[in-house]
Amino acid sequence: MVFTLKKQIMENNRDGFSGKFGVIAAAAGSAIGLGNIWRFPYILGENGGAAFLLVYLLFIFVMGVPVMLSEFVIGRKAQSNIIGAFKKTAPGKPWYIIGIMGIGAAFMILSFYSVVAGWTLEYAFLALKNNFAGKDIVEIKTIYDNLTAGSWNSVIIMILFLAITALIVSFGIQKGIERYSKILMPMLFIIIVLLCIRSITLAGASDGLNFLFKPDFGKLTTNAILQALGQAFFSLSLGMGVMATYGSYIKKSESLGKTAISVSLTDTCIAVLAGVAIFPAVFAFGIEQGEGPGLVFVTLPAIFNQMFGGYFFAVSFFILLIIAALTSAISLLEVVVAYFSEELKLNRIAATWIATGATIMPAIICAKYGAVFNFFDKTSSNVLLPLGGLLIVIFAGWFMGLNKVRKELEADGRPARYFKVFIFIIRFLAPIAIALVFLNSLGLMNAGNF
Repeated sequence: MVFTLKKQIMENNRDGFSGKFGVIAAAAGSAIGLGNIWRFPYILGENGGAAFLLVYLLFIFVMGVPVMLSEFVIGRKAQSNIIGAFKKTAPGKPWYIIGIMGIGAAFMILSFYSVVAGWTLEYAFLALKNNFAGKDIVEIKTIYDNLTAGSWNSVIIMILFLAITALIVSFGIQKGIERYSKILMPMLFIIIVLLCIRSITLAGASDGLNFLFKPDFGKLTTNAILQALGQAFFSLSLGMGVMATYGSYIKKSESLGKTAISVSLTDTCIAVLAGVAIFPAVFAFGIEQGEGPGLVFVTLPAIFNQMFGGYFFAVSFFILLIIAALTSAISLLEVVVAYFSEELKLNRIAATWIATGATIMPAIICAKYGAVFNFFDKTSSNVLLPLGGLLIVIFAGWFMGLNKVRKELEADGRPARYFKVFIFIIRFLAPIAIALVFLNSLGLMNAGNF
């Protein structure tokens, strides 16, 4: 009895978000990463623009919100890390394997993600020093190629990025993750709005806006639809335990439904604004919109060189990328730290720096060897995340118990009128959709044109 009382006191004293804005800032910060500002624009460019955007928005709210809500429910119900959550909600059963997969995915993603984040940090330094001035696109491509070749300079900057991430996480939820998310997210929004204003005022920008907002469904292929579904799923940080971990820090007085919608709206808004910031400029300067991954690191610096006020906007853009990378890296590290501190009984500071130290060596290997980088990327993105997401919705929809799910959704004292729709989606639609993404990402589907 004494042990039980002590355990209850410890759980009641568990660190958590102080309020609604802190939850949204942190969870949206996790979702808003390089995937929104680096990956989303070039995928949208490769898949025809506005038609792809509409399908993506549909999937965000029909599929993404229910899957996020499932993670929130599991995390808040258990008040524990991703492995502990399944041990508590399904004691004596092997569902905790989902948590192990989530820890593995977070660890692998942080390893290669920190490499790309290091590139953004170095590009910000180069932009500050005005190193892109007077260089044509071929010379900028050479800078990018040298950077991605895995120089020790880029490795050192990558370690610096990880150290900054660890420092924030080590302060805890309210004093670390929430406090800095409340600072970083408004900064990110202000910078991207400034970039949008400059982009749409360029001569010829209207063509870029038409590309973004005037759909041509003739350009939409089956593969593009599956990519839109995959991007919606991955852009919300689903399937790796991030939202379940953050959900465990949400107070019972907060509405999980409203939180999931607010986070998804914020994430989507930033993704669309990233497109507005980039494509009018791409069209204004006659650049190919389907430029691919080099769009941000090669094409945009060349555009900034030709733009009035280009120095200011180049610096602002790469600071924007750093903020996006940092808010996502914080959430990835927190998944591992929560496990270390709660399951291995380490204090937060020790757990943070041990988790960071364990990430550095594989991150260095990812930086030095492209094959390892690609393996970590493909294994986490194509296997662990969709499989984790699939198992999460199956668990929440079929095995957790409908009464438990409903009770958690109504913990704030308001009825969950969307409950039947939510259950239908996570029981039937979401598993099928995630399975399709899974098969497509593994190359097991032959998706052709309509």
